[in-house]
Amino acid sequence: MTGPAEPAPIRVLVVDDQELVRLGFCVILDAADGITVVGEAANGEAAVSQVAAHAPDVVLMDIRMPGMDGLEATRVITSGAAAAHSAASGPATPPNAGSGPAAPRSAGSGPATPPKVVMLTTFDLDDYVYEALRAGASGFLLKDSPRHDLIAAVRAAAAGDALLAPSVTRRLIEAFARRPPETSPSPSQLASLTARERDVLLLLARGRSNAEIASVLFVSEATVKTHVGNLLAKLGLRDRVQAVILAYETGIVVPGTPSE
Repeated sequence: MTGPAEPAPIRVLVVDDQELVRLGFCVILDAADGITVVGEAANGEAAVSQVAAHAPDVVLMDIRMPGMDGLEATRVITSGAAAAHSAASGPATPPNAGSGPAAPRSAGSGPATPPKVVMLTTFDLDDYVYEALRAGASGFLLKDSPRHDLIAAVRAAAAGDALLAPSVTRRLIEAFARRPPETSPSPSQLASLTARERDVLLLLARGRSNAEIASVLFVSEATVKTHVGNLLAKLGLRDRVQAVILAYETGIVVPGTPSE
């Protein structure tokens, strides 16, 4: 009697205009259990083409690159339009290091949803946090992060978890604090949520983990995951990062107010 099938490896695309940086990430990730690098790209245009060709689960995306930058590439990729954009613009020139060791999937065999995008940066994030998250990024990773943080970030993104360090969350809050009140959408977007789902959304926006939310609400982590899944589905959101953004935009959380 055969045992359960091995889970499919997490397919990763590495995008950075610096060849040595790309190579370093690829070596680390290919050596990790359950992760395989399916492609590389040196700019946004090539990244979009690689997503269409290889259907990765996670894209590590540099922000500043020549030509199409990481923000624009993220918008295209997370909108699910990579294949159409790639077909319209023609094949992109591959990076010097090649397009990665894995063979492309056949048409239609990729994931049903766009890949998660994790932004790579060495810069102060003030000018980029809000734009990158609005573009669809699932979080940020510093390029000088330790090896285990890189691997953990890929696994977390593939699992749908947010990758927002406290410093990034703080800048995100500050960005909303600087916005004029009249630019905020109506809270009517939240009308479909139950009272408990609103409680979970509030705690998500405060940066609480599933375990912490479960402790506050006196429920199990499994129940929290169910509530998170339900509220994301009702609001048409892709992940927890989008839920946090919506919570601030609709005023369910107000920058500067103390945590519960």
